[in-house]
Amino acid sequence: MHVFGDSVVDVGNNNYLNSYAKCNYPPYGIDYPGGPSGRFSNGKNIVDTLGDLLGLPSPPAYADPSTTGARILGGVNYASAAAGILDETGRHYGERYSLSQQVLNFENTLNQLRTLLPGTALSQYLARSIAVVVIGSNDYINNYLLPPMYSSSYTYTPPQFANLLLNHCARQILALNSVGLRKFFLAGIPPLGCIPNQRASGQAPPDRCVDSVNQMLGTFNEGLRSLVQQLNSNHPGSIFVYGNTYGALGDILNNPSPFGFSVVDRACCGIGRNQGEITCTPLLAPCTDRNQHVFWDAFHLTQAATSVLAQRAFYGPPSDSYPINIQQMAQL
Repeated sequence: MHVFGDSVVDVGNNNYLNSYAKCNYPPYGIDYPGGPSGRFSNGKNIVDTLGDLLGLPSPPAYADPSTTGARILGGVNYASAAAGILDETGRHYGERYSLSQQVLNFENTLNQLRTLLPGTALSQYLARSIAVVVIGSNDYINNYLLPPMYSSSYTYTPPQFANLLLNHCARQILALNSVGLRKFFLAGIPPLGCIPNQRASGQAPPDRCVDSVNQMLGTFNEGLRSLVQQLNSNHPGSIFVYGNTYGALGDILNNPSPFGFSVVDRACCGIGRNQGEITCTPLLAPCTDRNQHVFWDAFHLTQAATSVLAQRAFYGPPSDSYPINIQQMAQL
């Protein structure tokens, strides 16, 4: 498994970068074996859980100096908190690996893999590997929705901006495909208008998500699903899968109790309105009923909520994971 993305799937790359987007301190990792690791969660994140379901170790962080030699054979995680599809996204947080930089970093790993896997062994390894791509949320939260720090919302309408993101994303996916990766899971963007950070903005009534934010994500998610259809028809030797994150998390938020949740509108760890005005800071006391909460901090899900999404991506019907799920893709 090779992982590309943002803080949802970062396992510690930003620990090694000069960035404000870090979480290698308590109470992050309060439920993670070994404590704080750089995962933006109380426990495991979605790739850890997907790894468990696939029977694979969660890949180590690319920036970790020990990620060399035989360690890279199980895959590498390139994800970086605050990163986006666009290079400029998240720049106010300092250093981060944007999607294009993550693809270049993968190509560095590929050079190491060539020495470990001679001849056809490398192409077989790449064809078997699963690329998980979870990115795009920061292009909204830490770019489009932050004027005047970023000018994108003056330059583009929401549909134009979504299409810009899709074009940039497609270019990077094709670059990864051209160097030998054949199995791709591309996650859509969740309903960002419902995260505590957006609920705390005061743009919606206290008990409501920010509908205007959720509506602008439709073009991106529908476009990503269409892109997957197009890629599948143009690349018969490869498989591209769209993860309907928006629908899966929307189901939990609309009807939390069957999934075991009772708190959907505020963070387990944070300060201010919805515990979402200031995200989880060092040594802040988190809630004790973490399995009841959907959101861990102002931006990220709890381990419990993440686990539901991972299982739906892995086992779910085409409405969750299109055209096939991750379990079916792994068997190909």
